Amino acid sequence: MLDKKLADLKASVFNLYAQKKHVVLKENALFLLKHPLRYLITLKMLVSDMFKVGILSRTSRGLAFRFFYSVVLARQLLEHGVHHIHVHFAHVPADIAMYAASLSDISFSVTAHANDLFERAWLLAEKVKRAKFFATISEFNREFLRQQGCDTNQIVVVRCGVDAEQFLGRKKADSPGIPKIGFIGRLVEKKGADDLLLAASELKKQGVRFQLVIAGSGPLQGQLTELTRELGLSDDCVSFIGAIAHSDIPDFLSELDVFVLPCKKGTAGDMDGIPVVLMEAMLTGVSVISTHLSGIPELVIDRETGLLVEPGNKIQLANAIRTLIEDKTLSKQLNLNAISKVKKEFNLKDNAGQLSRLFEKYVVSA
Repeated sequence: MLDKKLADLKASVFNLYAQKKHVVLKENALFLLKHPLRYLITLKMLVSDMFKVGILSRTSRGLAFRFFYSVVLARQLLEHGVHHIHVHFAHVPADIAMYAASLSDISFSVTAHANDLFERAWLLAEKVKRAKFFATISEFNREFLRQQGCDTNQIVVVRCGVDAEQFLGRKKADSPGIPKIGFIGRLVEKKGADDLLLAASELKKQGVRFQLVIAGSGPLQGQLTELTRELGLSDDCVSFIGAIAHSDIPDFLSELDVFVLPCKKGTAGDMDGIPVVLMEAMLTGVSVISTHLSGIPELVIDRETGLLVEPGNKIQLANAIRTLIEDKTLSKQLNLNAISKVKKEFNLKDNAGQLSRLFEKYVVSA
């Protein structure tokens, strides 16, 4: 049944960038002939945007490229009688959506997350102004957008969420066995897996027994494996299990005593927003540790729903892990608070309903 649903979904997907360039140019010529005023108005918007980002910049060239492809999308929107388009991420998808919306004379809206704001942000004030509404996942992001000159009256916070029915609690009961620490994430700089290994080394020096299981893959896998060897963290202490399917995450989390995601800001400026995997761990009833970064403290409240440390501080991280391993009373209270927090503010069904109400307010009633 699932395979059929996936096949049906795949069959309904239109791959915009799979269109040949000569086809795209033909589409532009035909659209100009059929809708000259809309085309020229949007072309004028494009040129203005290109000057704002630097007419000779790579971003400017990208905007022009996306404008031409947005014409293909605009034709489809018109053919299907679409009245509104909503996209996730404020960079490339928002570019295409705002040009396609202008071409087809409909409205658009955006949900902004993290990388699209912190590392690849351009024309944010313009996108906020042009959008019917502009959603983002945290108050931190909303303040960030304000600092970029965006009108916050147009911005609404809609949290990411998790399906409470998929994460029903831990399988592992408290026992005197070796504590199991888990990490799930892409093996990239901003996830902080290297800091976790350094903290694990500190714990080993202190004589703390533990098992650390790192789930995920990415460009830093080789470096992290080498760091593990250099730190003398043997195979029975630290293991890399590679990427795991999302359907396997509940079982992985339910076997843990502590979940750690020591996020930090990457050298290119990228950082996480509020990682969903933290919500999943908290809802499972696993004690979590993360960092004072971005919107994370809006979910993981220090010593209330989890523990927070400063990004890149291996000593604080090691001490936090040891605290949760040794203080079972604190751990249990944090877990209870965390479950309540996620169910109240980060429930997928509730937050999808909030987004639906925004469509009703700004689109259907317009």
